[in-house]
Amino acid sequence: MAALTKPLFPLASSAGTVFLARFIDRVGKGIRGAPRDALVADVTHRPEQRGAAFGLRQSLDTIGAFAGPVLAMLLAAVFAGALRTVLWIAVLPAFISVIVLWVGVREPKLQPASHSKKRSVELRVRAMPQSFWIVCAVASVFMLSRFSEAFLVLVGLHAGLTPAMTPLALVAMNLAYLPVGISGGKVIRPYAQAVSPGGWLRRSGRGHGVLALASNPVLLIVGALLWGLHMGFTEGVFAAMVANSAPKDLRGSAFGIFNLLRGLVLLAASVIAGLLWDQVGPQATFGLPACSPFSRSSRCGCRGITGSGLSAVA
Repeated sequence: MAALTKPLFPLASSAGTVFLARFIDRVGKGIRGAPRDALVADVTHRPEQRGAAFGLRQSLDTIGAFAGPVLAMLLAAVFAGALRTVLWIAVLPAFISVIVLWVGVREPKLQPASHSKKRSVELRVRAMPQSFWIVCAVASVFMLSRFSEAFLVLVGLHAGLTPAMTPLALVAMNLAYLPVGISGGKVIRPYAQAVSPGGWLRRSGRGHGVLALASNPVLLIVGALLWGLHMGFTEGVFAAMVANSAPKDLRGSAFGIFNLLRGLVLLAASVIAGLLWDQVGPQATFGLPACSPFSRSSRCGCRGITGSGLSAVA
């Protein structure tokens, strides 16, 4: 689904086409994300290594997120800013990926006994333990402070970058994310404090505060680097906590529920951020999370959640 949407971007003549392509692309991501993370959890037999496994998976994904914008900027320079030409070239790696999966990936052979078993798909929401719902609830609250990275592109324009150079903000974010993605998830428990309400929002607030004041490219890059560091130290931890808190036979459903809740909150946060940008300006969009009382003080009323709930899951 993601590959099929890629030609729609260079063909788009209206915002509606871009929205449709992006919507289908995200649906494809949602379908593949939960089973992928469940597979990572299943092949990582030692729970204490899952943070590193998810960090590695995210870091490898980040290599593409880093190389893509860099290549886009180089191609934009080569083709004198013809962005539609660059978007057509971006179609190629998407379809190459599909070909690799089609030709080179095979399902493992099932044991004879498995053929006779009836397979069923059950969501079984009520079977999820309380510890899983604690992780979902806290992560959903945290996501309110982290809206879409697309706002980094808008800040780039506001800071004086040309449209062809705006991916530089995404490059900086992923450059910071890449080295800490693995290290941030190597051991879950020492980083449980990193995903406490105070810890998350303080680290997020620093990046947001710099981006709120980003009137030039230097501040933009600094803010994007801080945002990437913050994400690198927390994403793998949350994924490992979901894997550790969910029953083994329900990990696919667990990641599906977790990603659904995070996606809904991220959508709401991005809509609010967009309204603030249109009505007030970028200072309001990034300044509101930076001025949160949680981001200024670690002595927030929610801090005990880490000790009683999240650390227990870790």
